[in-house]
Amino acid sequence: MVDQLGTSALTDNDAFSRHQASNMRPDVIKDLEQKIAAAGVEFIYYMLPTIGAKVVAKMVPARHLRRNLEKGIALHRTAVADLQSTREGELIGGGIGAREMIALPDPSTFVVLPWDTSVARMLCLAYEPMHFAEVGGRPLATDSRGLLIRAHHEFTARTGYEVRSGTEPEMMWTGPGLEVIKKEGSSPAYQVENLERMRPIFKQVVRYAQAFGLDMIEGDYEDDGQLELNWMYDRVELTSDRLVTYRQICKQVAREQGVTASFMPKPFNGLMGNGCHHNLSLWKDGANACVEPGNTQIHLSEVGRWAVGGMLTHAADSTAIMASTVNSYKRFWDAGQFAPSSPSWGLDSRAGMIRISSIGRMEYRQPDSSVNPYLSHTALLASIEDGLDRKINSGDPLTDENAKVVKFDLMPMTLGDAIVQFEGSALLKKAFPAELRDVFIDLKKDEWARYCGVITEWEFAQYWETLP
Repeated sequence: MVDQLGTSALTDNDAFSRHQASNMRPDVIKDLEQKIAAAGVEFIYYMLPTIGAKVVAKMVPARHLRRNLEKGIALHRTAVADLQSTREGELIGGGIGAREMIALPDPSTFVVLPWDTSVARMLCLAYEPMHFAEVGGRPLATDSRGLLIRAHHEFTARTGYEVRSGTEPEMMWTGPGLEVIKKEGSSPAYQVENLERMRPIFKQVVRYAQAFGLDMIEGDYEDDGQLELNWMYDRVELTSDRLVTYRQICKQVAREQGVTASFMPKPFNGLMGNGCHHNLSLWKDGANACVEPGNTQIHLSEVGRWAVGGMLTHAADSTAIMASTVNSYKRFWDAGQFAPSSPSWGLDSRAGMIRISSIGRMEYRQPDSSVNPYLSHTALLASIEDGLDRKINSGDPLTDENAKVVKFDLMPMTLGDAIVQFEGSALLKKAFPAELRDVFIDLKKDEWARYCGVITEWEFAQYWETLP
């Protein structure tokens, strides 16, 4: 269903009508009504991911299902910008006078909440309202979920490849009973005693995630209070939906357990940051095109090397998306904490930005757990396609001898520099609709300005009694 709903160009005035007609098919309605009746669902969240990696929603009694399948829900247009105001008080994305948008539910994403079966959820795609002259019925340019679905469809049409992804979201858990066990100078990673203290948490997260359709495969304790739980890879748009869902699950489990769950990229100096590595592969005719047939060693095919070349070529331009907060850059400044600060790649090497961690899998290590996965995967699709089109040479993988050789542009090391780099990227100007790009830049510039305007404890310690 999701493939059919999101493949319309931004100039297609019939996109809303096709989605609407698909929603109103008798078999779709019957299936949803049966699920609602079987679970005793009374309420439905109609949810839309935002540019800022959050989710906005409206709650509607389930008895209005048919009405919402046909008409969707109306939201103020600035909701896609988290209803964030600038320091001057102006709502980003059009101001208080901005027009509304319509979010139509995607029936394929219907799930009954496992922690309260009287409530279900559906993710949506956003459109221009039909009554707007000229643009009515078109996909909303600032809908990042719709953007990725269209981008992947168009990428496959042009290249013949499907891109699959698996993400590794790390996060910190703090609260009673979660005290860390470790001796001085050692890491608590993988220690079963620390994992045992997390047992009530990981059990509930995994159970809820499985109820949402995530095929959970493994998890481990990484650093002080840090847990990573992974699920099976899939098409990039499905993986992105699952990451958004996983975050919702973790927040719910934290409420139930009386603890705090944080996706903050770098909560503490000297400890690991919360990364969200994207594990990527290209598929055609049921085969991974990043694998050389018959080669059983860790390696990358020529197609894979071109893809790596594209991702590294545009890594600096994409940094504002992969590391989207002020705090994100503290990961890169804290040496020795496994966060990549230069664009390079290696065979099973955590020193590089891209690690070939198993046969045919490209682990892109720049993103952190605050990332908007719809934007990050859209940027990666564009970068990979450029690598394939131009057959960009990825250079040699890292070795002990060439570990300091950098072939590609160095990454920005602050959000301010990353914004400038993003603004100047010709590739990303093509990959992102102008309106979405402008809203993203406005959000990030406002965040950077707010940070730059705050006087910190560090400044008092550095200057209060030491100047002149």
